[in-house]
Amino acid sequence: MARLFGDSMILKNIERSVAAAAFSGLAGMAQAVSDMPGGPKVLQLNLGEPASAIARGQIFIHDVLLWVCLVIFVLVFGVMFYSIFAHRKSKGHKPADFHESTSVEIAWTIVPFIIVVALGAVATGDVVAQKDTSNSDLTIKATGYQWKWGYDYLKGEGEGISMLSMLATPREQIEDRNYPDARAKREKNVTYLMEVDNPLVVPVGKKVRIITTANDVIHAWMVPALGVKQDAIPGFVRDTWFKAEKTGIFRGQCAELCGKDHAFMPIVVEVKSEADYKTWVDGKKKEMLAKQDDPAKEWPVADLQARGEKIYAANCVACHQPTGKGVPGAFPALDGSKVVLGPQDAQIDLLLQGQGRYRDGLVQAALRYRTGCGPDLHPQCLVQQGRRQHRAAQGSPRCPAQIIRRLPVPFHRAPVRLSEFRQEQINECSTRSPR
Repeated sequence: MARLFGDSMILKNIERSVAAAAFSGLAGMAQAVSDMPGGPKVLQLNLGEPASAIARGQIFIHDVLLWVCLVIFVLVFGVMFYSIFAHRKSKGHKPADFHESTSVEIAWTIVPFIIVVALGAVATGDVVAQKDTSNSDLTIKATGYQWKWGYDYLKGEGEGISMLSMLATPREQIEDRNYPDARAKREKNVTYLMEVDNPLVVPVGKKVRIITTANDVIHAWMVPALGVKQDAIPGFVRDTWFKAEKTGIFRGQCAELCGKDHAFMPIVVEVKSEADYKTWVDGKKKEMLAKQDDPAKEWPVADLQARGEKIYAANCVACHQPTGKGVPGAFPALDGSKVVLGPQDAQIDLLLQGQGRYRDGLVQAALRYRTGCGPDLHPQCLVQQGRRQHRAAQGSPRCPAQIIRRLPVPFHRAPVRLSEFRQEQINECSTRSPR
């Protein structure tokens, strides 16, 4: 008896220890995790706090549908369980023998119809309002790329501003296999994978029209707090709108599976007061003007190498990796590649005829990084992301790579004025007939 009593005491002590450890662990997790500014909150069970009338309407429709579904669930399963219990065989009930019931069929047709019509009446106003993009104060084009967003301010205050918005979380917090302390670093970052280098900035209380499209695959521009979710489809133009009711930062993500780094494509919208927005517009335009490349400038080799490294880190490292080893089976390695180590003319031609938004200085810097940096890396992904606009008017064909050889100095060994090179290409193309 004493032995049994002793064993039970031991079990109780073990239970208390396990419970205390579990409680302390949960308490530690609660202390380690904090609310994300402009994003989800700890232990959030419902939808986030709305920041626009459209988002507030969407939450209202969601709540109405949830209650309607709950009532239907209780009624249907209540009748079903009552029938099973009250008419069970042990009480002597026998199953009814009939094939159809006109009244029942009419009821289960009319009742769902009434429910659907009622729900449609509740939702129609908000659905129609979501599609009304007329009379906007500001129009912005959002272009989806793998894996970043491009923003062009097309109409309204800020017209002419253009920028790329990319993930700002450093790779040192993401890649555990390359950085042993990555987990410790990301646990301290409350906006991990939800931060960007250039957020979309808009004024409060203004109707902002967002025109969406894509450069490669289907993306989706979604910011839940603003009630916005619109697909961005290559070759198509879609639009949506929002009007923020308060200042602050609101976060979202690409909501369409778009490839390897789909999870690394956040969206950040910063809503400013009207005065602060004007200040931002003035500062952004001055910044863009200061960053414009002088077409006549001859870049020193060291500057081009440093700039090329930044271009590679911003546009190529996600696929080809910081080491240039690539991802086996998905993205080719640049380190030791025959293309990289082969004739330079072909590489220059690929850089100039890729797809994307790269100015002359960026192309020259990327090429200089390949030819001058330590590991023999080359931003080959510019082939897909950096289409160079060097066609002549009237649909003239692209110039062949052989034109590169006509340069006065080797293109890959000395600084070159790309504006002169491009003009030579255009002049050469303009003398030929279209294909």
